[in-house]
Amino acid sequence: MIVYRKLDEIIYDKKTVLTLGTFDGVHLGHRVIIDRLKKTAEENNLRELIITMEPHPQVVLNKPDRGPIRLLTTIEERLQLFEELGIQNCFVLEFNREIANMDAEQFVEQVMVKTIGVDKILMGYDHLFGKNRGGNEELLKKLGQTFDFTVERIEGYEKDGIFVSSTKIRRALDEKRIDEANRMLGYYYFIIGEVVHGVGRGRKIGYPTANIKIENQYKLIPPVGVYFVSAIIRNIKVFGMANIGFRPTFDDNMGLVLEVYFFDIEEDLYGTRLKIEFHNYLRDEKKFNGVEELVKAMNDDEKICRELIKKLF
Repeated sequence: MIVYRKLDEIIYDKKTVLTLGTFDGVHLGHRVIIDRLKKTAEENNLRELIITMEPHPQVVLNKPDRGPIRLLTTIEERLQLFEELGIQNCFVLEFNREIANMDAEQFVEQVMVKTIGVDKILMGYDHLFGKNRGGNEELLKKLGQTFDFTVERIEGYEKDGIFVSSTKIRRALDEKRIDEANRMLGYYYFIIGEVVHGVGRGRKIGYPTANIKIENQYKLIPPVGVYFVSAIIRNIKVFGMANIGFRPTFDDNMGLVLEVYFFDIEEDLYGTRLKIEFHNYLRDEKKFNGVEELVKAMNDDEKICRELIKKLF
């Protein structure tokens, strides 16, 4: 996949089919658009192009009423998912105040029509863009008549009776409905981070954990609790249990941590970047009366996880 970071890097080509959006999560609804993009390009001998944005528009617009910014996918994760889906070209548009203040008509004419070139635009059923979100399907079709391009509306994707959206996935994660979020995503929700040194207490109680450094301040972290997870280590899929929390039993005052105990492996993982995939929520984090009580709870957690592993195969 070719990734463009600047507009002047893109060679003008009128024979281009493109789509525009943040695509946070690259979920099943987004994949309908992506599949249609690829099919349209192939059937009509067009160049395919996804335009996404970095940073997320909310970072620039900073609207308090929208709440804190929490991303399902960082830009690096988004690009990796695009590539896995076979996208050929992606333009990462630097979203800044200048872009935010650009009218939809101006954006279409200056960016899409005159600089990139466009034969067809695919538009999600609920997507709006441009200053004050003025760019909609009606406007695009009107501009298409002026600048000689067509517009195709892509309807929403329904999964288990629910229209899939990034907002609904965030809500499912917030409410610990991990399996439901995963079904809407089409993959296991994940966090990528480097294994860093902790205090080493897990090893002393028979549960050595990998402490994962959260690399992006806007990445959505699931609620405090214990989870059934997996990761790829040395090209092998391994399973384990993760704790997101504050270690209340030990009063560490270390802030929020993500630590993972992997089953049946004994490797030095320090410095390794791991992709932690979340399968199921197990229980809340608790303050136990002592180490023995904590270890008993972890033993019970491990038994549950191993039963869940059996169901996967």
